[in-house]
Amino acid sequence: MEEFLPYIIVCLLVFLAGFIDAIAGGGGLISLPAYLIAGLPAHAAIGTNKFSSTMGTTIATLKYARQGFIHWRHVLVAVPTTLIGAYIGSNLALLVPEKDFMIVMMCILPLTAAYILLRKQALSGNEQPFPLKKTLIIIAILSFLIGMYDGFYGPGTGTFLMITLTGLAHVSLNDAAGITKTVNLTSNITALAVFLYNDVVWIQLGVVAAIFSIAGNYLGASFFTNKGTKIVRPVILLVLAIFFIKICLDLIK
Repeated sequence: MEEFLPYIIVCLLVFLAGFIDAIAGGGGLISLPAYLIAGLPAHAAIGTNKFSSTMGTTIATLKYARQGFIHWRHVLVAVPTTLIGAYIGSNLALLVPEKDFMIVMMCILPLTAAYILLRKQALSGNEQPFPLKKTLIIIAILSFLIGMYDGFYGPGTGTFLMITLTGLAHVSLNDAAGITKTVNLTSNITALAVFLYNDVVWIQLGVVAAIFSIAGNYLGASFFTNKGTKIVRPVILLVLAIFFIKICLDLIK
């Protein structure tokens, strides 16, 4: 029984992470600790988590594409600027102590939650649309900045994309979900290639976990399609709360 325990722990939590990630991003806050709890070394946990999450994100992205949530003009702007930002962020990570950045995030997270709670239009996707050119410029800037955050630190990237795309770029909630999933898939594939090349992925566990990640992402994408804002707001607030608690625990270690 003990030899199957890591599989049980990982698969259950990866399913939950996939469900949440498909709706509002932030699934890595649940799935990565699952691999660590199961006893994987840090690099193996990160690599194997990236393997299973990439499979799940692929399914969610395809489902959103079939629903018409992915507009390629948006994506063609968002993907390259995200990659550029991620490259810069990963290099900045070598210069700025992670603890200093975590302290900044402790201030940002409550403000983000307050914005969602107090602003009725937050995450509604009902803002007056901008002209296409302005929308694309804002998407490019936001993707670059969030990509830089992803390269530097990472957790909650999808959540922040959903919030900023609806609130600042004035895209619909559906369009924001499509952009977010496509950007996440691009960064996941890029990172996974690096981990596979360096042979730190536990393939057998990753394949089993990927099945549960796919199931969670599929159901989460279906819930998003049916429930929209009603499900996104509480899930994003839950992700922000988990993120805040995680940072607090990391700082007191």
